[in-house]
Amino acid sequence: MAAGEQPLIGHLVIVGVGLIGGSVSLALQRAGVVGRVTGVGRSRENLELAQRLGIVDAWSHDVAEAVVDADVVLLAVPMNAYASIFSAMAATLPAHAVVTDAGSTKQSAVAAAAHCLPKPERFIAAHPIAGTEQSGAGAAFAELFDKRLTVVTPGPDSDAAALLLVQQLWEQTGSRVVTMDAAEHDDFLASVSHLPHLAAFALVNAVGRQKREGHDPFSFAAGGFRDFTRIASSSPEMWRDIALSNRDALLRQLDAYQQELAGLRAALVTGDADRLMHEFSTARAARETWLAKHGDGL
Repeated sequence: MAAGEQPLIGHLVIVGVGLIGGSVSLALQRAGVVGRVTGVGRSRENLELAQRLGIVDAWSHDVAEAVVDADVVLLAVPMNAYASIFSAMAATLPAHAVVTDAGSTKQSAVAAAAHCLPKPERFIAAHPIAGTEQSGAGAAFAELFDKRLTVVTPGPDSDAAALLLVQQLWEQTGSRVVTMDAAEHDDFLASVSHLPHLAAFALVNAVGRQKREGHDPFSFAAGGFRDFTRIASSSPEMWRDIALSNRDALLRQLDAYQQELAGLRAALVTGDADRLMHEFSTARAARETWLAKHGDGL
C-alpha cells in the first residue's frame, strides 16, 4: 500500500478471534489492506494472546462498544451465537459498515441478519472452506486461506458495494471466491463437510463404546483410523450448531449415507462379493477422479 493510500478496510472488528477469525486478520495484514483490527470475545486469555501475537491491535468483551467506528465486522463464532451478536451490535453499528461471517451454513446466517440487523442488505454471508481441527488464536496462521475456496452467498437485496467489498476481503486473504445461492451452498456442504464430521464423531463413539476391561479397541487403531477420524477432534460446540442450523439438508444426507451402509450390510449378510467389489471400485474411482482435479485443495 502506497504512503497516504487508504487501506481497503480501515477498521476491522472480528467477533471470535480463533483459528478462522485470527487467520483472516493475519492474512489481511500480510496483504497490507487493513488499518487496525479489534477482537471481540469472551476469553480474556485468548484475546490477550491474540494481541501478543499481533492478530489484533485492541480487544473488547463488548461487541456494541467495539463496532462503534467499524468499517467491516466479521463473525467467526458458533452459529447459535449469531442472533445475539447481531442484536447486541444493532444500535451502535455505523450505517456504512459491512457485516460478513465465516460460518458453515448460510441460510440460518442470512435469516438471523434479516431479523436482527437494521440494514440486513449490508450483511454479506461467506464461508471460507478451510480449517484445521485446532482452535483458538494460537492456531491462526496467515496462509490458511491460500488457494482455498470461499463461497459468498448474496441475496437479491444485497447491497452491491457491500458485496464487492466482501469479495475483495476474501480475495485478499488468498482465497478463490465464488458466489452461490445460500440454499445451494447448504445442500452441497451438508454432503461434503457436515456429513463427514457426523460420520467421524459416530465412528469414534461406536468404537469407544466397545471398550471394556482388558479390551481397548483404540490400542489397535493405526493410520487409517487416525486419518478417517481426524475431524472428530474439531470443536463439539461448533459442530453441534452447524448440524442444527443445517438440519434439513443434513438429514437428507444422513438418509443417503444410511442407505449406502444398508446396502453394504446386505451384501455382507448374503456374502455378495460382486456387489462389494462394485461398491468399493465405484467409490475408489470417484475419489481418484476428485483427487486428480482437486488434489492440491479446492
